[in-house]
Parts: sequence; C-alpha cells; structure tokens
Amino acid sequence: MMQAPQPLSALLFQGTETNARQQHSRGSRLAQGLRAMGLQAGDVVAVHLRNGLEYADVVHACRIGGMSYCPLNWHFTAPEINFILRDSGAKALITSQSLLDGLQQPLDATIPRLVVGAGSEELDYERWLARQQPYDGPFVSPRGHMAYTSGTTGRPKGVVRFAVPVEELPARQALNRQLVETAYGLREGARTLLAAPIYHSAPSLYFQNALMLSELVVLEQRFDPEAFLRLVQEHRIDTAYMVPIMYVRLLRLPREVRERYDLSSLRFIASTGSPCAPDIKKAMIEWLGPVINETYASSEAGLVTFIDAHDALAHPGSAGRPLLDAQVRILDREGAPLPAGEVGLIYVRQPAYADFSYQGNEEARRKIDRDGLVTLGDMGYLDDEGFLYVCDRDSDLVISGGVNIYPAEIENELLKHPSVSDCAVLGVPDAEYGESLLALVESPDAGPALAGELKAWLRQRLAAYKVPRSMEFRTLPRDDNGKIAKRRLRDQFWGAQQRKV
Repeated sequence: MMQAPQPLSALLFQGTETNARQQHSRGSRLAQGLRAMGLQAGDVVAVHLRNGLEYADVVHACRIGGMSYCPLNWHFTAPEINFILRDSGAKALITSQSLLDGLQQPLDATIPRLVVGAGSEELDYERWLARQQPYDGPFVSPRGHMAYTSGTTGRPKGVVRFAVPVEELPARQALNRQLVETAYGLREGARTLLAAPIYHSAPSLYFQNALMLSELVVLEQRFDPEAFLRLVQEHRIDTAYMVPIMYVRLLRLPREVRERYDLSSLRFIASTGSPCAPDIKKAMIEWLGPVINETYASSEAGLVTFIDAHDALAHPGSAGRPLLDAQVRILDREGAPLPAGEVGLIYVRQPAYADFSYQGNEEARRKIDRDGLVTLGDMGYLDDEGFLYVCDRDSDLVISGGVNIYPAEIENELLKHPSVSDCAVLGVPDAEYGESLLALVESPDAGPALAGELKAWLRQRLAAYKVPRSMEFRTLPRDDNGKIAKRRLRDQFWGAQQRKV
C-alpha cells in the first residue's frame, strides 16, 4: 500500500520548535480523531484559528486522511462564520477559546468543536488530541484547503478542488513541486518564513508546500517589519512569502534599521494576492537584489503567471508570462480572441491542478467557463512577448492589503439601514494598502452623524476590514438601464493610472 508523504521540515512558532516526526504524529492522530468523529475522505473540517502550530496539524491530517480544511478568517463575525459553516457542509470545527470569546454573538453550528485553550477537557484540543490513536485508515488522495472567495452576489463561494486519482498522484505531485519551486521558490532544504495569515488561499498553499519541502519553516502570527528582518538574519531564511503592503512597511523603516540586519541569505521572495506597484517593486529590488517575484493567481485557477525581478524591471506593471503549461487568453465579450495590446477579459487554465467547482453552485462555475478556461472578471492584455498586464477589473472586487473584498456584501448590509436610499462601495487608490474602501451613499439624512452610525451598523454585521474607511454622501450617477455607473465612479478616483487593481 502507498504511504502518505511525511513532512521534512522543522516548524518554529513563537519559540516552540516541532520536528518533522512530531508533526507527522500530531497530524496522524488528528486524522484518526476526525475519522472517529465520522469524517471521511472528501469531508470538510472548518478551521477558525490564528496562525499557529495547530494549523500544521490540520494540513498534515488532511493530507493523511483526505479531508479538506476550510479556513475561516478570524476577523469574521458570527453571522459570517455561521454562513460558511452551513454552506461548506463542515462536519467539525477547530477553533480557539480566545476567538470564540471575541465574537459578539455565539455560533449556532451544532457540529463537534475542538477548542484550543478550552477549559473543558471534553472540548480542549490538546487533551483530546493526546487521546487519539495514529491513523489506521486506507491510503487516500491528499486534500488541502477549501477556499471561500467573496461573491459578486454578496455571498462567498466555496472552491472545491476535485481529488487527484491515487494512480495519478506521483506524476501530479512531481508537477506540483516544479510549479511551487518556480512560483514560490520552495524546494527541498529551503529555510522559509511566513508572516501572512493562513486563512488566505496563497499563504495556505505556501504553508502546505513549505511543510513538505523545507528544512525549516518559521511561522509568525502577524507581520512586523523589523521582526521580519531579524528573523531572516537569525534563521538564515532564504525563501519568504509576502504581499505588497509588507514591502511598503519594510521600505518605511529608517535606513539605519534596514541596514542593521544581514539579509544576504534571501534568494526568493514570493508575492501574489494583489499586484505590486512598479515603483514599490523597483525599490525592493534595489534594496535586496533580484529576489522579488510575483505571481498572478486565484483560488479557482491556481498559480497562472510568473514574473521575476529581471523581467519586472524590463516590463514594469506586468504580471508575467504563463507558468509551465498554463494557458492565458484575452477574449472579448463574445468569446473571440483579441490581438496583442488589446484589453479584454482574461481567461486562464493551469493544467497542473485538478478541476474545481463551487460548493453547491455548479451554475456559477459554468458561468465563468469558456472552452475549459475560466475568468474571474479581470481585464487585461498580452503584449507581443506574451507578458500579461492586468489593467482593470470587470467585477467589483477590491484587493486591499492583499485581502479580497467584494463590495456587494457591504452594499447589501448598507441597504438594510432605513436611512440609505442607495449606495456604491468602491476600491480607491491607497498608498499603503493599494486600495481602500470608499462608500458613496444616497440618503435624505446625509451628514457626519449618519456616517458614524452606518459604520457602527456595518461593524455589527461584517468583519472590521470590510467597513469602508471613508464615506461620502452624494447623488450617484446611473447608466441608461438605471444601474449605478460604477465604472464612471471608479474613473473619478483612478484616472489614468496604469494599473487599476
């Protein structure tokens, strides 16, 4: 019988190091414990945790037992969590007492809970895990995270990746290793650093692969710019995952602080999730050398394009060329291909990944498909050399500090307020976050008092990062069909900026 692959890395978190053998043991016991709860291959376990050693347990358990883990953003409110728990069909929840205590309302899910730091022995994760036996079930195809992407209808959609047939695993895993080495710089013996939250798709994918390939994985609960430099020096980190907002915060450190640390071990910094402004990328390359790399990717399509530091300087603003055998096409509204330099909808396919669907929403999956390629509404063009440029977004998605936010969800909550006649939420330029949220509201009660009331209204219903930083009251422009003319509104703020994402 084939054996599930075992981790290679040591994992260091807040001064506690767990070696590869210990990680495998904990993951094996978690897989068996979940199996004893009734979970089988293909079932979902929801994970509501901050970064920590327990996330490694989950990754290994899902690899061993074939379950998928559904990461829950720990900023979410109870209603947001309840929706995903129901929609995902999760059969167990792993969370922490501190996060449960921070919720303003209790969770209404009746599925079994394992609680890190719970006072009750029956619920306490560590005590429960210690009682479990090693996994003794059948060899199954490993699974990873089940990401939820914010939906244009205001409700997020769960991306369900189909399992790879067991007989195809060796070839598919070899291809995956080639892909993550190119896009993320991960390879056997790497010394990696992750300070981004694992509930996001890209850090989750990075973490899964880092645990299986690296010599050492240093995991942080949050990003601190000087601490990042210190950890690179202390542990001779050669590979790290970052998002552009982290670059901005590093560059804001005083020069004497940046020069205090030996960063010569760095050979590869991977970035995806939000585009990096050309001037920020150029400044990072001038400081650290040609170690900055960017990937255009999504939960649905996976890692699609790649651009290294040399090409980024020669093609500023580009998201790179297709990774391995990935396909990238630019099509018009009718599906006809467009020539180089002409902007259209970006359709992509990465054959290194198994296909996917949306949880309980196959119709939504079909809507984004054309001849086996998918689009998420991004607009862009290919140049004569095949470099992709992402110019705008056909959908309303906002990427703020690497976090995907769909305004429809926020607009739906604003419209429930009795003083709001209509509204539009936009992403507007932000020097630090790339984009920040602006709410434009039509109301007969317009004024500062209402702005404060609406923000408080949203904080009770949505995660704090979804509450617009700014709010303006105005009459909203409309298209001939009566819909709010969002593109005209966006153009007021973005103007002729090269990259509007």
